[in-house]
Amino acid sequence: MSQPRRIPRHRVWSVLTLPTLLCVLTACSSGAASGGGDGAAATAKDGSATSASPTPTGPPGTLFDSFQYTGPTDPALTAHGWEIRTGEGGPGIKDTWSDAGASFPADTTAQGGRTLQLQASTDGTQKGTKQVEIQSTGTKLFNGTFAARVYLSDKPAGGKNGDHVVQSYFPISPSDDSANYSELDYEYMPNGGWGTPGPQLDTTSWFKADPPDRVTKPHKQHYKGWHVMMVTAVDGKATYSMDGKELFTSTGKYVPREKMDVHFSNWFIDLLPSLGGQRTWNLKINWFYYKDAAAVPYTDVQKTVDDFYSAGTNFVDTLATS
Repeated sequence: MSQPRRIPRHRVWSVLTLPTLLCVLTACSSGAASGGGDGAAATAKDGSATSASPTPTGPPGTLFDSFQYTGPTDPALTAHGWEIRTGEGGPGIKDTWSDAGASFPADTTAQGGRTLQLQASTDGTQKGTKQVEIQSTGTKLFNGTFAARVYLSDKPAGGKNGDHVVQSYFPISPSDDSANYSELDYEYMPNGGWGTPGPQLDTTSWFKADPPDRVTKPHKQHYKGWHVMMVTAVDGKATYSMDGKELFTSTGKYVPREKMDVHFSNWFIDLLPSLGGQRTWNLKINWFYYKDAAAVPYTDVQKTVDDFYSAGTNFVDTLATS
């Protein structure tokens, strides 16, 4: 079952060295001119974004990213409103968050041939553990349609199987103690956790983080592979669906009450030194799409994303800034 989120949860900007910050400012001021007629990021020969406008033109009330970046310190990543966590706190193995596991490799199974990969690793000790998380910044997401194409792993990419790993995707309030706390969780645990055997996918809507107040529905089956994972939060209900199939709906107080950021996270519930050796687990995100204040059906989400790829549009942000 889902557990309380991280306390404390900090925003950390350690990836922004002075040269990187200057590059970000340059990208923000000049990206529209260099990004092509539609205002999207310019693209290098290897497909990575080289410069970016923070808000290229496109459908109103839309956020879309296909994660065409060179690495965690790519200035376009920050200009487009993403940060990779390197701070303290939980969940999982406290104070083991690192940007070392974040990369943007070519992938023939990904739409567009490139993906965001979050690789968590452990040898069963805190010192030998690295958890990884990416989040949006700006807190602009509220009611609407959240969709992401995500690859879930049932086995480690390297080492022995058995870790209690959590592969998660969730919009969440910027503060755990907010009076209007909101969180909408997908958490996949191929080997289970907290005394519950796997595989298990939890879909959970939160009203309060501490003490925890949430409703959840577990799904006891394997989900290895690529899936379009959606949450549609409109008209007083939050509906979770995967590949167009409805999984769970929450209502009443278990719906968004304030603007949120979206996170993708790969972490460990506990340490299992008895497994021996180093283990690595991969969570991959192909793209993320959000439509403000509208319930977009699965087929329409996929068509919109297909059109972005066909047009060579890697990034769109036409959300209101206030």
